[in-house]
Amino acid sequence: MFCYATLGTTDLAGAIRFYDAVMDILGEPRCWSGETGAAWGSFDDPARGALVVGAPFDGAPASVGNGAMLALRASSEKMVADLHAAALAHGGSDEGAPGPRPQYGPAFFGGYARDPDGNKLAFVFMRPDKTDAD
Repeated sequence: MFCYATLGTTDLAGAIRFYDAVMDILGEPRCWSGETGAAWGSFDDPARGALVVGAPFDGAPASVGNGAMLALRASSEKMVADLHAAALAHGGSDEGAPGPRPQYGPAFFGGYARDPDGNKLAFVFMRPDKTDAD
């Protein structure tokens, strides 16, 4: 569905340190770096998307959208915890410790953080052993 998502930054070097650590855990290498931005994932593979972080095109300072959040898919509960820990260790802030979120269904396991610019991220694993019938 998505080709890429873009998040604004006012500190590209800090954003690159943060996203290099997070995306390394997800197995998504940096696929582009430039003077005003960087990207992880792929622009060429239609089965994958890319995450772009950069200075806003209009030259105004980056700002955080109220209610905006990017959810990144994890392959295990441990990966959710690892992503959350990496986010906090690389300049991010906590928005919710890893754990089940029954309000989103029995399979949902997530953790939440903000990147150094305040963009909200969710790290999510949908537990296949948990269903509505459990």
